[in-house]
Amino acid sequence: MHTFRSLAMRAFCALAACTAIALPTAHAADAADWPQKPVSLYIGFPPGTSTDMVARLLAEQFSKRWGQPVIVENKPGVGGSLGAATASRMPPDGYTLLLSASGPMSINPHMYDNVGYDSARSFAPITQTTWLPYALVVRPDFKAKTLQELIALARSQPGRLTYASTGVGTNSHLIMALLQSKTGMKLTHVPYKGSSQSQADVIGGNVDMTFDTLASELTMIQSQRLRALAVSKGRRTDLAPDVPTVAEQGFPGFEVGAWLGLFAPAGTPDAIVRKVFDTTQAVMKDPEVRRKMTTIGSEVRLSESPAAFATMMKQDYAMWGQLVKETGAKSR
Repeated sequence: MHTFRSLAMRAFCALAACTAIALPTAHAADAADWPQKPVSLYIGFPPGTSTDMVARLLAEQFSKRWGQPVIVENKPGVGGSLGAATASRMPPDGYTLLLSASGPMSINPHMYDNVGYDSARSFAPITQTTWLPYALVVRPDFKAKTLQELIALARSQPGRLTYASTGVGTNSHLIMALLQSKTGMKLTHVPYKGSSQSQADVIGGNVDMTFDTLASELTMIQSQRLRALAVSKGRRTDLAPDVPTVAEQGFPGFEVGAWLGLFAPAGTPDAIVRKVFDTTQAVMKDPEVRRKMTTIGSEVRLSESPAAFATMMKQDYAMWGQLVKETGAKSR
């Protein structure tokens, strides 16, 4: 009996050891064979937006490298959160990816009582892909020609000057709120439903200024329909090298913008997450891809690892949460 039990225990231990080895090996094999069918890449914004343009560039490159179609699924709504919520409910089998802007992950959960997901738990972070600097713009004939002149003008008539945003609680709203807190300006907020409407009213003189993504404003700046007073980077951007930064105009350390990053539903196999990470690194280091990203106003910024991306997200979430609290911007 003792011999039988001993043999049985040895057999059990051997099976357990084989299983422990086989599981990661199986996952690695799954990643090697993945994908075997089309992959959906969800975004929370409509066609033609900065996020959509980056998503389509990535989808094209992923398709070439993986040998399967990567289909961009536009799910606009709730400031980008509808796309994130939809992706979070999909099976974690590697066939659903999400390209999210920072707003749905870091801002919207502070703005709305229920966005339909938990930024920290509903997703497997993969990597940051790009960063979008913001630019403070006015119409060409606006009285202030520099940020310092704008600050002086605004301080001389508190609340008289107006600024447009792409909506309450959006990056453009909160970045301008941050600028006001740093400079002592008091401006009147005029929220819109998107960049096209807000920019049109700045050009038309209905509002005085807006602080929006440089990507969305670049064409208007280049055609001299808008004039940029500052960009929200720590150093000047190659996208608009003649435009000074907020930091160099008296406010060192002012660097804020919007990032884009890739995610998968929580529970997606680590090996597949790593394969997407590695592919993204290769894609974004391609000189032609980087050139195309530049033409649409996006700067390539990659995470060192999925864990590093998760850490950055946690810090970003806390920073925007504090700003939402300070500005009283939370939706009711």
